[in-house]
Amino acid sequence: MTDSFVHLHLHTEYSIVDGTVRIPALMQQCVDEQMPAVAMTDQSNLFGLIKFYRKALQHGIKPII
Repeated sequence: MTDSFVHLHLHTEYSIVDGTVRIPALMQQCVDEQMPAVAMTDQSNLFGLIKFYRKALQHGIKPII
């Protein structure tokens, strides 16, 4: 069994209240850190949902919404 870290609380640049994480950079960081999955928990909207989902799948990362 491998120890893996997965972000379960993360706001992207699309979060209205806060968040500065850009989705392409996030996915590259997940690949670099060998993270198998990542969650998007933007506040008040789901504007970045499709971009987040598609980029995660492109990079072999399980998207958690």
